Amino acid sequence: MNESNAEPDQPAAEPIAAAQPEEPSGRSARERPAGNWRLPVMLVLLAAIAVVCWQWYDTRSRLDAIREELAQRLRASDSSASESRALAKQALEGAREAQGKLSVLENKLAESQSQQVALEALYQELSRSHDEWALAEIEQMLTVASQQLQLAGNVQAALLALRTAEGRLARSDRPQFIPLRRVLNRDIERLKSAPHLDITGMALRLDQLIAGVDAMPLHFDERTLSAPKPAVPPGASGVWARVLIEVWGEMKQLVRIRSMDQPDAALLSPAQSYFLRQNLQLRLLDARQALLARDPARFHSDLETARSWIMRYYDTHAKATAAALASLKQLEASSINVELPSIADSLAAVRNFKVSREKVRR
Repeated sequence: MNESNAEPDQPAAEPIAAAQPEEPSGRSARERPAGNWRLPVMLVLLAAIAVVCWQWYDTRSRLDAIREELAQRLRASDSSASESRALAKQALEGAREAQGKLSVLENKLAESQSQQVALEALYQELSRSHDEWALAEIEQMLTVASQQLQLAGNVQAALLALRTAEGRLARSDRPQFIPLRRVLNRDIERLKSAPHLDITGMALRLDQLIAGVDAMPLHFDERTLSAPKPAVPPGASGVWARVLIEVWGEMKQLVRIRSMDQPDAALLSPAQSYFLRQNLQLRLLDARQALLARDPARFHSDLETARSWIMRYYDTHAKATAAALASLKQLEASSINVELPSIADSLAAVRNFKVSREKVRR
């Protein structure tokens, strides 16, 4: 029984024994899947590590770029801040300078305002006294014109002064000036109808005569006379004949015969000639003073005396002497005894008008 039982057990043992050599192959079959998934995992890990490294490198690069950009921006901001500080400093200095200028301008403005106030007050004062200024100027003009009319007989100057004064009063267009303008117009008409007497022209002619006294030659002034060359007779020839003729001509020049109409003129020495010219000039000056003083008797007397001296002592054939005698003759024929109108009425009217205005203001 035991054998039967053992025999059937042997075949069953053989597969076990036969299966034992297959164990390694079965173990490798179990181990093969584990080796197959490790490689992909390693690859994935390597790829992840590579990705992480790349991301780290990229992040680092970006951080470096950002850091560099931030540094540049900081430097730019520092330079901008420096420039801003410089501009702020300049602006502050400009503000201080502008403040100083503003203070100066304010002072000048205050000064100009005070000056403007003073000028306005002065203008008001001048506007109130405009008539007084005009009257004072008219009085001055009429005073000078009256002096010219009395001393020099200058009718045109007096007429111009009256017309100017009347024009000033007419431009003001004040009713209170009508009586004064009426007096001025009356004197203007009187001067227009006055005879013309050129006192200024006559005085100028006397000045020319006084200046030309030294140019008039006297009767016995030493003048160079060109002696005529003796003519040689037709029959005379040779050197000796010419010498004799020249000697004879020189001998004839030693003796001269002159006609003495006024013997005392020959007695004038150079000193007397000088005093004669001076006395003649003084006489003409006295005639000029008499002309300005409206003294006809003294004027004509001085002219007559001057003309007689010229006729007696000067060479009347000379051109300058003849012109002087002609001027003296014309002056003697002129009458200076002319009654010229006066502008005393206009001058008195202006002065009285000023006095009446001053009384009214008081």
